[in-house]
Amino acid sequence: MSSRLDSKVIVVTGGTSGIGRAVAERVASEGARVVLGARRKDVGEEVAAGIRARGGRAVFVPTDVTAPEEVAALVRTAVDEFGRLDGAFNNAGTVSAFGPVQDIDPDAWHAEIDANLTSVFHSMRHEIPAILESGGGAILNNASNLGVVGMPSVSPYVAAKHAVVGLTRAAALETAEQGVRVNALVTGGVDTPLFRSTMGTTPEDRAAIAALHPVNRIAEPEEIAAFAAFLLSDESTFVTGAALAVDGGFTTR
Repeated sequence: MSSRLDSKVIVVTGGTSGIGRAVAERVASEGARVVLGARRKDVGEEVAAGIRARGGRAVFVPTDVTAPEEVAALVRTAVDEFGRLDGAFNNAGTVSAFGPVQDIDPDAWHAEIDANLTSVFHSMRHEIPAILESGGGAILNNASNLGVVGMPSVSPYVAAKHAVVGLTRAAALETAEQGVRVNALVTGGVDTPLFRSTMGTTPEDRAAIAALHPVNRIAEPEEIAAFAAFLLSDESTFVTGAALAVDGGFTTR
């Protein structure tokens, strides 16, 4: 087991599947103590148990990231269980409102903004004080490639993810001198359950999306997790306020 993240305590939201699960498992394999937050209790307990079975340390806290009191409880559990908080991967989110702007229901708009943007605000609002108390650390927000480019028919998601990049940069400026690094991941298409249930529902859809990437394929969650682990480690201590592409060249077009 690698020790690059040995003794660090890291919160992962949306940690029960896809990129979140891959990041949780990767940082645990590198020595981190992981506190998973997600809504599905049965799956969350399963993921945490799997990490422990492989020699890692992990706990699961049922968390709706749109509820500030539940996010507060997640961070508090990390500190109570392991004595500190060194980092966080704010990954929870969804895409569920589709169609042109004029057809988007206002309730659907607000729900998606809450899930993808306000949840990151709630998370950082509680994570930053805990990380400062521990002497500094790193926060990584999953903004996706739609945080820096547009795409039709998913305007609430695009708007939220663009705002996540802005929120990341503002928080990075506020905390840089205090030793907290805040960065955003700009991910391309990734083979996750969410991707397969929304944009990649058929082989033809997946092939079309793969073709948007110069590498002509979709990423595996583990590829994103490898980069995330670096950004959460002390090997990236001069990186903050950045929207970092791990997207197979998608945003270079």
